[in-house]
Amino acid sequence: MDVFSEIIQKSALGIMSRPYKAATLLLFSAIVTMLMTMLVILLIHGPAMVIRFGY
Repeated sequence: MDVFSEIIQKSALGIMSRPYKAATLLLFSAIVTMLMTMLVILLIHGPAMVIRFGY
């Protein structure tokens, strides 16, 4: 946890207020969680999906 706190303090978030830091980290975590979930779903159901690229 020390490393995590140090990274935040030395980043652009270090000068922001505590609620703003929390909101930013929550948004980042939500995006990463969504992407990981989408990857897992794609890996599980990928062979059965029909994906067409077109205009």
